[in-house]
Amino acid sequence: MNNILKFSNLVSVWLGRTAMVLTCLLVCSMLYEVVARYAFEAPTLWAFDISYMLNGSIFLLAGAYSLNHEAHVRIDFLSSQLPIRFQQKLNAIVYAFIAGPFFAAFSWVATKKAYIAFVTGELESVSPWAPLVWPFYAVLAIGLIACTFQLYIEAIKFLLGTKVPGHTTDTGVSSHD
Repeated sequence: MNNILKFSNLVSVWLGRTAMVLTCLLVCSMLYEVVARYAFEAPTLWAFDISYMLNGSIFLLAGAYSLNHEAHVRIDFLSSQLPIRFQQKLNAIVYAFIAGPFFAAFSWVATKKAYIAFVTGELESVSPWAPLVWPFYAVLAIGLIACTFQLYIEAIKFLLGTKVPGHTTDTGVSSHD
């Protein structure tokens, strides 16, 4: 079990760091677009596509990291008043039986969509740049699969009592303080 938890942590950290690098790429690409557009009157064809593709990738790749480190938004004004062990069981149930299956379904659809886009050579039809979309779809599928896996890992942690809702994994400091 510890090996699975360590592997899960490694994957979520790696994907989180990848999202951080993509954030830098997004900032640089948008800075380039703004300078090209307004200083040189030469807008790029690719800025719109790059911005939404990178933004979507960042959001989903950071999802597993956010779950692992309790960095996601948690609306728990009612459940936080309950005993800790009850909160842990409630979170385990929600993660494993509500969020997990939804993310698994989204992962399946995203993986299928990425595969079809790869096989058919699908191009983005909204912009004049018309890039291949399978790399973007593949990153979305990877992010969703990682989130699905992390949801089940977090459910196990809650069930075992090794994780407390609203407390970060780094310092044990409550996000409610």
